[in-house]
Amino acid sequence: MYYYVYVLWSGSDNQFYTGYTNNLNKRLLDHQNGKVRSTKSRMPLTLIYWEGCLNQQDATKRENYLKSGSGKIYLRNRLKSYFNNPTG
Repeated sequence: MYYYVYVLWSGSDNQFYTGYTNNLNKRLLDHQNGKVRSTKSRMPLTLIYWEGCLNQQDATKRENYLKSGSGKIYLRNRLKSYFNNPTG
C-alpha cells in the first residue's frame, strides 16, 4: 500500500493545504465535494503537487516538513514555473 502526500492550492485565499492519504483520488473528491471541514470554505482547490511514500510514517514526516516554513519555501521553489504561469 502506498501513502500520498499532496498539496492543494486554494483559489480563494491563495494558500497551500497539505495532507496525506492512502487513496488520493477519493481524498481529492472529498475535498472537491466539500466533505473536508478544513477546505470546504477555501474553494476552488487545485492539486498542485503530490508524492508517493511506501509507509505511513514517511508520509506523515513529509507532510509535516511540507507544512513547515522550510517546506513551503521548498514547494514555492519546486513549483516556480507553476506560480509564474498557472495556466500552463
